[in-house]
Amino acid sequence: MTADEIPDPQQLPVRCWVNGQLLQDSSTADMIFSVRQIISYISRYFPLEPGDLISTGTPEGVQVGKKPPKWLVPGDEVVVEIGPLGRLVNRMVP
Repeated sequence: MTADEIPDPQQLPVRCWVNGQLLQDSSTADMIFSVRQIISYISRYFPLEPGDLISTGTPEGVQVGKKPPKWLVPGDEVVVEIGPLGRLVNRMVP
């Protein structure tokens, strides 16, 4: 995607599913630091290339806060999506 296709990067939905169950549903608007701030800070230290991923933490809904927590196990499929930007799918391995 190009910058003109994302008018406001602080208004993108952020979601996470585990085995098809939606566990996190938030927005980049809820981030502590804005997308602009994060990119500016990181790019001071090394160049960013197309396709680079920046790990920023996680929205509310993490399992450590659940009673009891349900941890990931081998075979679980985790899907993370940022609105129109795309999805990252990972399967937990032993």
